Amino acid sequence: MDSKKRSRKIWRPMAIVCVWLVCNWSTAIHADQPNVVILLADDLGWGAVSYHADWAETPHIDKLASEGVELDRFYVAPMCTPTRAGLMTGRYPIRFGLARAVIPPQRNFGLPVEERTLADALGKVGYKHRGIFGKWHLGHHQAKWHPLARGFTHFEGHYNGAIDYFDLTRDGERDWHVNYEPSKKQGYATDLITDAACEFIATAASDEAPYFCYVPFNAPHSPFQAKPEDVARYAKDGKPKNADVYRAMVWSMDQGIGKILEAIDASGEADNTQVWFLSDNGGVGQFPANNQPLHGSKLTTFEGGVRVPACVRWPTKWKGGRKLENTVGYIDVLPTVLASAGVDPAKGEIEGRELDGVSLCGLLEETESDFPERDWYSYHGQNGADKETIAIKTPDWKLVIIGPDVRGGALTKQHQTHLYKMPDDLLEKHNLAQQQPKVVDQLFKKLQQYRSLQPDDAITTFRVGAKGFKPWKDWRMEPPASK
Repeated sequence: MDSKKRSRKIWRPMAIVCVWLVCNWSTAIHADQPNVVILLADDLGWGAVSYHADWAETPHIDKLASEGVELDRFYVAPMCTPTRAGLMTGRYPIRFGLARAVIPPQRNFGLPVEERTLADALGKVGYKHRGIFGKWHLGHHQAKWHPLARGFTHFEGHYNGAIDYFDLTRDGERDWHVNYEPSKKQGYATDLITDAACEFIATAASDEAPYFCYVPFNAPHSPFQAKPEDVARYAKDGKPKNADVYRAMVWSMDQGIGKILEAIDASGEADNTQVWFLSDNGGVGQFPANNQPLHGSKLTTFEGGVRVPACVRWPTKWKGGRKLENTVGYIDVLPTVLASAGVDPAKGEIEGRELDGVSLCGLLEETESDFPERDWYSYHGQNGADKETIAIKTPDWKLVIIGPDVRGGALTKQHQTHLYKMPDDLLEKHNLAQQQPKVVDQLFKKLQQYRSLQPDDAITTFRVGAKGFKPWKDWRMEPPASK
């Protein structure tokens, strides 16, 4: 027999066996991996969910929290871009220069391409469909910062924050896109986000591979704009106040979340779909009920600025109907999702870019009874180095410093110093700084070390470059040149 024909006869059945093994191994992994849906509200305060207070109405968020695990002490950054950056990377955003301020329209800055994103990591372990629907806010001047360049396979939404909810513009130019292309879709932003996410879930669920769906709503962030029928639900005498419109926006977002949960149910895969809900920071302070009873609001490092409503539901693996009071937060989402997908969260780390977050799987599975409390850091410096706020929460204390950059040396009269006993004083009512100078000194040194992590090329303060800035047509980002 010809040697070439002989080798074909020998290798063909072996190749078939190999293909069968690979396909079935892949299917087995997919069967164990959850679909992952992350629902992110924008500026939703502690008191703006109705399972905490009766000020606003959030029946679908409430249901998700009651069916899943309520994360009662879930912490984020004091403002949106840093939270989104930490959520995507599992790392404190101060490490890569994205903690000080948000990315405003004029800023040529983005999530560094050297950072691994959750979408990147899931794409390498079988998550074929990875969609984002809503507000990106992690860089819009260069294509290297586009969601499709950061691990996602589909994008519909807006690059900037604070777009107009009805005409979908920011600074006079439409900011609505499908993948790289500007879109002419019309509608209320919250509804467009909801519809796109539902369509994606229906399509992705028809595939055997698991999917990742990230839904960063822009609601209820300003501008305060709601549909007339929703405003009528809250306005008295037909004269709505901003607080009425805000609550209408919350209601509309909650209705959208209800539709997304219905889409998950309709897919037949609800039991093996891991659904997270959280806000990106505390609510704005102009509505007193927004964050009550917590102290502070968005852009502060008090509890009202960084402790937010949050929950997660995964019926197949994590027993619902529980409330956890452990300190957890936004940097823990990536390692938890990866671990739940059967992946070592540290695998794929780049040297020098190790995770700050930890997997919560043991805690959520109730197999880890002694989950350790960690030092937890918060920072905001958007208005300049003389008006920063920085905080550390330990198992026993929380120190908040407001004033000049703490790297300048010792505390001065220009600094406001707040020290609270934890967890006894989560409402931050009793400032013990003067009674506990040794504790203040010890924690202040930790804050200085944390603040020193910020690189020299970090994002600048908010208004730099704003004067005279003119946006380009449709905020278009050209796709990278084909190779």
